[in-house]
Amino acid sequence: MGKKKKQKGPDNTIAVNKAARFEFFIEETLEVGIELQGWEVKSLREKKLQLQESYVFIKNGELWLSGAHISPLTSASTHVRAEPTRVRKLLAHRHEIDRLEGLVERKGYTLIALDAHWSRGKAKLTIGVAKGKKLHDKRAVQKERDWSRDKARIMKHGR
Repeated sequence: MGKKKKQKGPDNTIAVNKAARFEFFIEETLEVGIELQGWEVKSLREKKLQLQESYVFIKNGELWLSGAHISPLTSASTHVRAEPTRVRKLLAHRHEIDRLEGLVERKGYTLIALDAHWSRGKAKLTIGVAKGKKLHDKRAVQKERDWSRDKARIMKHGR
């Protein structure tokens, strides 16, 4: 008798910034909302978001996302001029923004966009408080990944 397959729920992930975890040590994460226009929401439903070169900055006590690219749909309205790489406001509580501002200014952390997803029908962005990795740290991560892959191969064929 075969195993029962688990029912997989809907995929709420919009986009993931895979390079962020390779380039930075992520100390902590925070989920924030994104202020979007109508055409941007439709594009996010189609998963037309790229976070590779995006980052988060704090200006005048507000969080802003820069460098994220939302590709406009071809069927979008013609009377709205789509700007794919505009700076977007992020929505968070005042005490969270103040704490992040303290970490960035005093301790030298960077705010990185890690992934975007849907939560209860709203677009959310997970941002990470990060420190940059040095070249030798990246090499160690690559070496560990290669070794775990080789180890799995050896165990599979060794049975």
